[in-house]
Amino acid sequence: MCGIVGLLIKNPALRPRLGELMTPILDEMAARGPESAGLAVFTDQLSGVQRKYSIHAPIWGYDWSGFEARFIERFGTEAQLAVTGNHAVLVCDEAPAAVKKWTQEHFGQLHVLSAGRVIDVYKDIGHPSEIALRYDFRKLSGTHVVGHTRMATESAVTPDRAHPFTAGEDFCLVHNGTISNPYMIRRKLEHRGIVFETDNDTEAATRFLEWRMREGDSLEDALRQGFRELDGFYTFLIGTDTELALVRDAFACKPAIVAETDDYVAIASEFRGLAHLPGVNNAHLFEPMPEELYVWKV
Repeated sequence: MCGIVGLLIKNPALRPRLGELMTPILDEMAARGPESAGLAVFTDQLSGVQRKYSIHAPIWGYDWSGFEARFIERFGTEAQLAVTGNHAVLVCDEAPAAVKKWTQEHFGQLHVLSAGRVIDVYKDIGHPSEIALRYDFRKLSGTHVVGHTRMATESAVTPDRAHPFTAGEDFCLVHNGTISNPYMIRRKLEHRGIVFETDNDTEAATRFLEWRMREGDSLEDALRQGFRELDGFYTFLIGTDTELALVRDAFACKPAIVAETDDYVAIASEFRGLAHLPGVNNAHLFEPMPEELYVWKV
């Protein structure tokens, strides 16, 4: 049992309040997943070839200045590093493959959580309300956010196994349920050179869908392919740079509820997570149907 959280702001005037509106949803879903939590927030797009990388350190008080100095020395490029707790967001003009490879080789204790032009990822172990305070989620702003509270059933409780999982650039997924054939999916993708970082079943779903999109599928087509190849009971919530998507498997036994108004689309595993939202009493409320695609554009 886990909790999923999603919020897409339609009204640009509300985007500075994204974190304020989202955090109570995450807090309420803590009852469904008290062991770890995380979120991906989609912000203003960087210019040019710049990319940003969310990086997790295993300890508080990590020597981020030493990492930044070594990075600039190696790549000879301008770089900015913003630190929050034991997370940092690195902004530079280097490609993801080079940044991830160098970080793994020289700073193996660090974990690159995400890469892209708009995505920031924060995830950690502990009670979701504590994590929200730790990283000041209420102050986040942006267009949309994807969050998760985890109760582990198939892999260890560690920061890297917390959700969201990411693949490629500006793509993330959170998951409530169980994928029953993750190792079949994993073998298929590893033969194509795709590298896995954990034994979590959600990572298999994330990398499969992102691979299909790199092969030319739209998000909708990738999800339809997922219905054919990802076996299990699940609710998926996916974020891209321009979309928020929600799907349930054919049995739809993993809960989800959507509230949509002219100002926002809000998603949670249970309605009580949405009850605080402005105008929710007049929102269009519905439970997603099995194997239906629900995709909202930013």
